[in-house]
Amino acid sequence: MIFTIFQNRLMANNNAKTAGTGPAPPGRTSAFGAPRWIAARWTVGGILLLLLFWECAARLRGSEILLPGPLPVLRRFIRLIGTERFLLSLAESGLRVFLGMAISVPLGIMAGVAAGIDRRAGALLKPLFQVISATPVMSVILIAFLWFGQERTPVFTAFLMLFPVTAAAVIAGVSSLDPKLKELFAAYRLSRKECFWSLYLPGIAPFILGSLRSGLSLCWKVVVAAEVLIQPRRALGTGMQAAKSQLETAELFAWTAGTVIAAALSQALLGLMLKQLQRRRRR
Repeated sequence: MIFTIFQNRLMANNNAKTAGTGPAPPGRTSAFGAPRWIAARWTVGGILLLLLFWECAARLRGSEILLPGPLPVLRRFIRLIGTERFLLSLAESGLRVFLGMAISVPLGIMAGVAAGIDRRAGALLKPLFQVISATPVMSVILIAFLWFGQERTPVFTAFLMLFPVTAAAVIAGVSSLDPKLKELFAAYRLSRKECFWSLYLPGIAPFILGSLRSGLSLCWKVVVAAEVLIQPRRALGTGMQAAKSQLETAELFAWTAGTVIAAALSQALLGLMLKQLQRRRRR
């Protein structure tokens, strides 16, 4: 059975390559079929258009307290990134994001695999997932503050928000596995360990990678939101709250820009790491 499945897939791939319908060589085109350098130009154009819209809105508002323009924010950001306060806050917030991901992803994978394989485990964990998904983030932050204090609340909040997301992605990956392969592994009576490493892990890997990409941006948002409300000693959210209380809107935008850039750089670094893992796996 397994040889028939693999032979059919191999013949389909060879036919696609022969007919010229196979996948395009990597690095030449974007997701929409256009060359990457053209897509990059459009991205730069989109950034410039956004900055132009921002400048026009600031001029129409006519008040830097309500809406400063891009240049005042840029000047304040340049002064801010060289300060020890910003660098320490960035390091502390980044560490909280890393801890939240490091705790939630492995536990989410284990819970997702258990719920996807065994219906009883899925029924047992379903109420927990629904309660976590329906609970407002601010309520979670306030309750966690009573339990863990200022420093640990952002980490716990990030874990609680990412755990069901990762588990749901893994459950979807388990459900998408080929039933014929499951029957084959069951027919040969392979151990659970062998089934996990040879069947389930390769099938759920794309879903785990997708949840990592989306979960990282969510983790930054949740951590900074908790920091704004709880105000730890060193945190990006604490800097935002201090700037807001002093009506320093340009500095508030500068702290926000620093957070956005840090989140974008971390996502780019994660993307590079995942690409390297995929290349090694192909080799």
